[in-house]
Amino acid sequence: MLYTFRRKTALSFTLSFFSLVAVAQNAVQTKYTNSSVYTGIEVGAKGVKMSIIEIGKNAQSTGAFNVLKDTSVNTDFISFSPSTFTATLEGFSALYTKATRELKIPGKKIFTVISSGVKMQAEKENKSAMIKELIDSFRVRIGEPERIVEVVDVIQEARLSHLGIVPDKRRFTTFLIDIGSGNTKGGFFPDGRSTSNFKLFQLNWGTKSTFNEAEKRTDGDMSLPNYNKHLVRVLQNAEEADIIYAVNASGAYPLSDNIAVSGGIAWATATLLHPELIDNPVISITFDELVKFNEKLAKNFSALSADFLVSNINNAEDKERAKTEILRVHKVFDQKSLMAGAGLLWKIMRQFESAFETKHFYLVKNGQVGWVSAYVDQTISGN
Repeated sequence: MLYTFRRKTALSFTLSFFSLVAVAQNAVQTKYTNSSVYTGIEVGAKGVKMSIIEIGKNAQSTGAFNVLKDTSVNTDFISFSPSTFTATLEGFSALYTKATRELKIPGKKIFTVISSGVKMQAEKENKSAMIKELIDSFRVRIGEPERIVEVVDVIQEARLSHLGIVPDKRRFTTFLIDIGSGNTKGGFFPDGRSTSNFKLFQLNWGTKSTFNEAEKRTDGDMSLPNYNKHLVRVLQNAEEADIIYAVNASGAYPLSDNIAVSGGIAWATATLLHPELIDNPVISITFDELVKFNEKLAKNFSALSADFLVSNINNAEDKERAKTEILRVHKVFDQKSLMAGAGLLWKIMRQFESAFETKHFYLVKNGQVGWVSAYVDQTISGN
């Protein structure tokens, strides 16, 4: 009974806490009056994502933010090979063409960006010229030589994500962590009054880069036991060499009551942990739940199948929608990728787990579109 009460209380708090995040991911009609539809297309480490969102008046303070369409094409751009370059260019151009011609969204309401994860990895591998080539080729392909394609830096992306995901009433008590494919970024506003001063948190570890590092050490033996052995070592090294330092350097621990995590692995983990909460855009979890989830990924993966997870959902419509979303997770992430991403999430969250101070942990499902809302708000207001 005590557990039930705590779960209901956490759920109520969660719904009020993150009212900004959209609830109708597959909606095709607008929801608000006096709203506008915008599109964000982002080239990330893993591929190209397009998010079409409806933004109501005063979206940042009222949460008038509705996801109309969310599409991605996996192209693995950060491999920086000719084939992945071509696939990324094709995906980038196709999504832009779909938005303008099929969905009839004006070009001035479409924002095109290259993510900070791509920027960082390109600089690390001396491949920045490939980003410029992609942008130039994209402009030629869509016939818009003046099209702005911004290459965002990590602090800009992290700040936009915070402004787009976290509502104003929780602005100064929330530490946001966005786990991407190639890197992890986030942060908080430390002075409690202004959003001009943003304290950055960043790691050169993401779901894909963690997986790649573990895979590299297996010497071609990708059997689950061997992969898991090396993943454990990679995560331990990442924690000791980078994560502990980054969290301490951020200064977030004493100032942030709420730890919110966004990114693909947050969506996947939230969906598999609580499929019965299919309509909830944000899921409250405990650290112990995350630990057990990681164990299940490695030792009992069949218990995370769609059929098994929806077996206790009684409503037929909810069951079908939950099953569809779970199948989406398994299409985007295989078992080993989930292990890498959830393992990284576990190592980061562990730095905030304490027997002496309670932190609230949240997984944001639709956080990947948050930057669009903030980008629009910033562009319109001229900030």
